[in-house]
Amino acid sequence: MLYVGLDIHLKQISVCALDENGKRVRRERVGDASALVRLLTSLDQPLSICYEASCGYGRWHEILSRVAARVVVAHPGHLRLIFRSKRKHDALDAEKLAKLLVLDAVPSVHVPAAKVRAWRELITFRQKLVHKRTRAKNAVRALLRSLGIVAPRRPGLWTKKGMAWLKSLEIDQPALVIKRDMLVDEIETFNRQIRRVEGELSRFARKSPAVALLRTIPGVGLRTAEAVAAFLDDPQRFTNSKQVGAYFGLVPAQDQSGNKNRLGHITREGSPVVRHYLTEAVWQACRLSPTIGAFRDRVQRDDPQRKKIAVVATAHYLVRVMWSMLRHQRPWQESVVAAV
Repeated sequence: MLYVGLDIHLKQISVCALDENGKRVRRERVGDASALVRLLTSLDQPLSICYEASCGYGRWHEILSRVAARVVVAHPGHLRLIFRSKRKHDALDAEKLAKLLVLDAVPSVHVPAAKVRAWRELITFRQKLVHKRTRAKNAVRALLRSLGIVAPRRPGLWTKKGMAWLKSLEIDQPALVIKRDMLVDEIETFNRQIRRVEGELSRFARKSPAVALLRTIPGVGLRTAEAVAAFLDDPQRFTNSKQVGAYFGLVPAQDQSGNKNRLGHITREGSPVVRHYLTEAVWQACRLSPTIGAFRDRVQRDDPQRKKIAVVATAHYLVRVMWSMLRHQRPWQESVVAAV
């Protein structure tokens, strides 16, 4: 068995191969994937390969799995904690990855199937479109405020009638008319794009039993359920619910030494899209579910200063419950006593 570390870039790939004793067997640099496959095939031995997760890590996993007995994708954040060296270059990085393979100490990441990766990317893309549309809407509101114009409360400004009112609004300055027209066009374009993306996401969701199961939780909508289902992927890869909370970055940062234990803000690791949907779902879930509402109230302790802490803690509780539901294939059940 040879242990191969790869430092992959767009135009070049550094390769380092070690034997079972950690002795360097081969070190080369190639230009693309086809040259890399030819090199790995020429080694004519069973291969264990490691590379760092980056853009396109899933495609590389599929390519390398054809020529290697084992492919491990390393977590870049955890690697930085392991190697805090000021001496860094591509060949050295590839050798470090190979050494971690020999020691079986690679901090690995899960590589979902291509269909799940595409699902995740579309969920994230929709959220980016929504943020862009929100910026355009805020620019419209700022324009109206600068002109001293109050938008009608009914119909809402972003309804069809509201947008028609905005288009027909008389503005004295031609430059501001251009700004208004372009912002309206931008919002309408984003609306069309979001509807198209949501149509495709809904097609994914209809085929996912996990989404249907998570939607049995009161207050959890389609967007939240699909985001959690997509990013959890296989619930069996987590051994306990604590790992799930850490995976989504909903656990506090910890600095413990001796008898001192300092807890800070949440780590914010994992997908920010999932955390956003979870915290939004908490507000609805607390209103519709006595179980979730009781958990939030217990954490808040009738203290207004702890409202944000309670919301984040409830989001953490909610995603752990979601993982358990998917792991055991059980729908939501109300149990106020269990939550308290």
